[in-house]
Amino acid sequence: MSDIIRRDPRAEWIARNRLHPLHVAMQTQQTNWMGPNGLIRKNPHAIAAGFIGPSGLKRIDRSGAQQGTAVGGRRSAAAEVQLPLHQVPEPAFYIAVVPDMVGGRLGSHDRDLLGLAHSLAGSDGAVLAIVFGEHKESKFSTAGVDRLLVIDGEQYQGYAPEQLVQGLRAVDNQFSPRHWLLPDSRTGGGELGRRLGAALGERPATRVWQVKDGVCIGRAGAGQQDLQRGMARLILAAAECAEPVSDTRHEVLPVELSTSVARSLSRIEDLGPVAVDPAAIAMAESEFIISGGNGVKDWELFHRATAALGATEGASRVAVDDGFMPRTRQVGATGTWVTARVYVAVGISGAIQHLQGIGACDKVVAVNMDPGCDMIKRADLSVIGDSAAILEALIEAVHNYRSGAQRDAA
Repeated sequence: MSDIIRRDPRAEWIARNRLHPLHVAMQTQQTNWMGPNGLIRKNPHAIAAGFIGPSGLKRIDRSGAQQGTAVGGRRSAAAEVQLPLHQVPEPAFYIAVVPDMVGGRLGSHDRDLLGLAHSLAGSDGAVLAIVFGEHKESKFSTAGVDRLLVIDGEQYQGYAPEQLVQGLRAVDNQFSPRHWLLPDSRTGGGELGRRLGAALGERPATRVWQVKDGVCIGRAGAGQQDLQRGMARLILAAAECAEPVSDTRHEVLPVELSTSVARSLSRIEDLGPVAVDPAAIAMAESEFIISGGNGVKDWELFHRATAALGATEGASRVAVDDGFMPRTRQVGATGTWVTARVYVAVGISGAIQHLQGIGACDKVVAVNMDPGCDMIKRADLSVIGDSAAILEALIEAVHNYRSGAQRDAA
């Protein structure tokens, strides 16, 4: 096991949110501090905190295990937040959600959509998530999914909107959802939702950013106006349409279709994905960005690492001002605002302008020598160490992985 201290952003957010039901359980008591006269003061109540032993006597817990903390006041990496379980044994109705699942995982837009579905389901309904093909997601329970339907088959691979609609029509015939929710996105949800509306004879509510009191509020007029309409059965929701589920975990019971889905005769031939040079992708549209900052000393190694990982290159303002990267690659409020699914910051301390520019990124990985810098505090995963050694290790790991895959294929 690695001795690197891992942060738990979710636990830290709960510890800051006083309205969260687990806020009190996440608090740690300060055992000692320095007084105004320079003397070390101790909290006797924190030291005496313990547990009741088998003989009925109170025992002092000096390990910190009973308080949820490790030695030194840090929360143990093994301690996990146990959210209350939300169960719907006999759902009165279903709210069907078709997430985009870009890369086989739930994105921020998908989680917002599931949060909206959870609010519409209430205590009597169940959120039914429909996923096509294989996926890599393991956190459906904390995203608000009560029932999970995985529809697999080679006919759903690639670009096959007509076949997907056939599968959704079979779901509609079997479960009769009260509402259908799809993301109004450019990654598939927007087109699939409109095709589904045509197949079901439903007029969808599009670009919905709020559902309140039986009214759908959507964007109109190039995003400058709000359009209200009655509650629709088919809702194509925009990003941030609701708060993601954060205070409950769900059963995620698997369900299956009772009938097989007929293969449709597609009028569209999918020729497969086209290889694109990561350097040619605009940073505002890239899903994987590696940015270098003042902590990068070997820029040739940095370029080799980004090429090996297939990432788009970015940079902090300091690196651009020093001439290591062009101005078009600057990330931040004074450069380009990015929305990558994975953003890796190498040797970037985290100025406020840079943090603003990566605010919409899904996952942030920080590589830095300073464990107290702002980028480490923002990151979902932090690696403390020399950037050159870490980049060399990444290149070697990618090379070994690809070599092993080629041997298996042979």
